[in-house]
Amino acid sequence: MRVIGLMSGTSADAVDAALVEWPDGPAARPFRLLAFREEPMPGELQQRIHALAAGRVEAGAALRELAVLDVELGERFASVAAAVAAQADLALDEVQAVASHGQTVAHHPELRATLQIGDPSVIAERTGLATVADFRTRDVAAGGEGAPLAPFFHHALMASPDERRVVLNLGGIANVTGLPAGAAADDVVAFDVGPANALLDGVVSVRSGGRERCDRDGAGARRGRVDPALLARLLDDAFLRRPPPKSTGRERYGLAEAEALAAEWNGPDEDLLATLVAFTANSVAAACRDFLGGAPDRLLVGGGGVRNPALMEALGRALPGSVVEPMDAVGVPAAAAEAMAFSLMGRNALLGIPNHLPRTTGAAGARILGELVPGRSGLPRL
Repeated sequence: MRVIGLMSGTSADAVDAALVEWPDGPAARPFRLLAFREEPMPGELQQRIHALAAGRVEAGAALRELAVLDVELGERFASVAAAVAAQADLALDEVQAVASHGQTVAHHPELRATLQIGDPSVIAERTGLATVADFRTRDVAAGGEGAPLAPFFHHALMASPDERRVVLNLGGIANVTGLPAGAAADDVVAFDVGPANALLDGVVSVRSGGRERCDRDGAGARRGRVDPALLARLLDDAFLRRPPPKSTGRERYGLAEAEALAAEWNGPDEDLLATLVAFTANSVAAACRDFLGGAPDRLLVGGGGVRNPALMEALGRALPGSVVEPMDAVGVPAAAAEAMAFSLMGRNALLGIPNHLPRTTGAAGARILGELVPGRSGLPRL
C-alpha cells in the first residue's frame, strides 16, 4: 500500500512528505521509501502560525485567522503531496492515501485538548485521495497526552533484539523513545523531553530582528561558550523532572520564552546559543538517566536538529558511553522519519488496526487514531 505521510512540526519551518510503500497486512517490513520531499514554509506563513500558537493574534481576528490558516495549510499540504508523488514518477491515482499530522497550534493535554490545522477535506479534494488526519485527538479523547505518537513507528522499524536503543527526535520539541533490547510494544517508554529547536530558532529570530530563522549548521553555538549559571537555571525545570507520560509544545517552550531569554541576555549571542544547545543535550541525558534506565548503547537521532553539528556534538559529550548517530545508520533516513511515521500510522488506520502505543501516551488502551475523509472515488480498495 502506498501512502504519503505529511508532517509539519512545532518549528513550522517546512512541510515534510514521505511516499512509502508498505505491506498490505500489519507488518511494517519490508517497506520502500519511494520519495521524500522537504518543502520550506514561507517565512511570512511561519510567522503567522507562530503568532496564532502564541496567542498573539488580536482577539477580534483570531477565529478568522485560525479558519484561514486551516485552509491555506490544507492547500499547501495537498501541493506537497502532489509534488512528492511526481518526484516518485507516480500519478496520484497510483497512491492509496494521504496521512497528515497537520500543524499543531494548541496542545493542552491537561485540559484534554489539542488542535492541529491543515484541513484534510482540502487535501482530499485537491489530491483526490482518501486522507487520514487528526491523529492526536483520538488519543487525547482516550485519556492520553496525544503525543508522542512516532514511538509506534520507532518500535516497528528501529528496535534491536540485542541492543538497548533510544530514538531521539529533535524538532521544535525534543522527544525520546526508549527501546530495550528485544522490546515488546508494552516495554517501550516515550515522552517529550523539552525544547530542541524551538528556543534556538526563536532566539535567533528575535536577536536578528527576524532576518534569520535558525543558527544554520550550528555555527553560532559552536563559536560560543556555555554560561553555567543560565544552564543551571534552565535545567531547574518542573517539566523536565515530571515522570512520563508527558508532552509539551510551544505553549511552554515557544515565542514568549525565547523573547524573555533574548531580552535578558547581555552577552554574545553565540554564548546564549551554546547554552541553549547544552540545555537540550543535558535534558536528553537526564531523561535517559532518570526515566530510561541510563545511557543507551545507541542514540539514534532524527528531526531537523540532526543537521546541527553543535547539537550532535553536545549530545556526544552529554552521553559519553553511547554511540550517537543519525537514524540513517539503521536504514531510516533521519530527515524523512517523522513523515514516514505518519505514513505508517495512516496505513494502519486504513487497515483498521491500532497505530499508537498507549503506554507511551497514557491512553486507556489501544485505539485506531485518525479521522478519515474519503477521496474522490471513495475509500481505497484494500
